Amino acid sequence: MASNTINQGFILILVLIFACFQIAISGDADIISDFIVPPNVTKVDGKLFTFTALRSLVGAKPPISFTASKVSMAEFPALNGQSVSYAFLQYPAGTLNPPHTHPRSAELLFLVDGCLEVGFVDTANKLFTQTLEAGDMFVFPKGLVHYQYNNDPKNLAVAVSSFGSASAGTVSIPSTLFTTGVDSGLLAKAFKTDVATIEKIKAGFA
Repeated sequence: MASNTINQGFILILVLIFACFQIAISGDADIISDFIVPPNVTKVDGKLFTFTALRSLVGAKPPISFTASKVSMAEFPALNGQSVSYAFLQYPAGTLNPPHTHPRSAELLFLVDGCLEVGFVDTANKLFTQTLEAGDMFVFPKGLVHYQYNNDPKNLAVAVSSFGSASAGTVSIPSTLFTTGVDSGLLAKAFKTDVATIEKIKAGFA
């Protein structure tokens, strides 16, 4: 009996250690050097740590649809190992950044200009919303479904988002469900509708 109790205690300890280990590695991995030099780089100087692609946005005409200019490890390799990335977001009048998630990071949004309706849904299916004005910040917790909407019929809204990962990832809910080949019959059951309705929605994304 005592042996059985000891075995159960040992198994419990192993489970707890594994759970803590999983939590510890759930973010970007720590590096043991100051920075990581990309494989194709032979000369390391200040240029490696400089990102200039957003210069094209300065003085440019506003876009006609929602636009996210990402600065993640994919676009800026020097971010590898640094656990940070950004996105420059432009919302023309009446446009929406559709519901989506970032599986590897929370998002901290700073509204530079205009106004935005923002919201996220937690794991208890509770919706949290807020109307932001220029100068406001809003945090979207890691992995939760969230959105932003510029309901101003005339003016552009501009925001900058920061992420605690060099590669936060983005999973767009509409695109994931309706453009990746998920069976229409399954989606009809999930949304409690008919296949024809699902096919019509899919056609809108084509």
